[in-house]
Amino acid sequence: MSDPTCGVAHGHTPGEPAGDRVLVAVFASPVAAALLRFGVECGFAPVLVEPTDRDVDGLPDGTARLAAVPADPHADVVVCDHHRDELGEVLRDALATDTRWIGLMGNPRHEGPHVAALAALGVPAEEVARVHRPIGLDIGSRAPAEIAVSTLAGLLADRNGRSGGQLAR
Repeated sequence: MSDPTCGVAHGHTPGEPAGDRVLVAVFASPVAAALLRFGVECGFAPVLVEPTDRDVDGLPDGTARLAAVPADPHADVVVCDHHRDELGEVLRDALATDTRWIGLMGNPRHEGPHVAALAALGVPAEEVARVHRPIGLDIGSRAPAEIAVSTLAGLLADRNGRSGGQLAR
């Protein structure tokens, strides 16, 4: 097989996925669980950040459970619930780390609640601007698994320096 991409589609992998990818889902939810499951398939180490004792079913084996976002330059952080009271504090603390990427799920037609929450905590506007929103690809997602696929596809596009749009026909 001369095309390595075609070979991968048939199970002939050139090696293991990059071992330095970390996917951090913030706030336990069905979307967070689906995101971490799919993330494992894409070579990410799964981390769930949940500052309370909330639980969620369906996390992949080996998921690290933490109370705060880890300082990891290989981490992509996805905040999966923008309605949580802890949103501002969790994002402020995440912005103080050296994580590679921070994004927040939410409706792109409305200003994200993180803007006011971070401003109230005295976070400078240039730091607030580091939080990506909207995130994911616009595929009309409705169900948790669809939202996870959209989000992970957008993350992979960003990691690989791609736009995430349709392939040329």
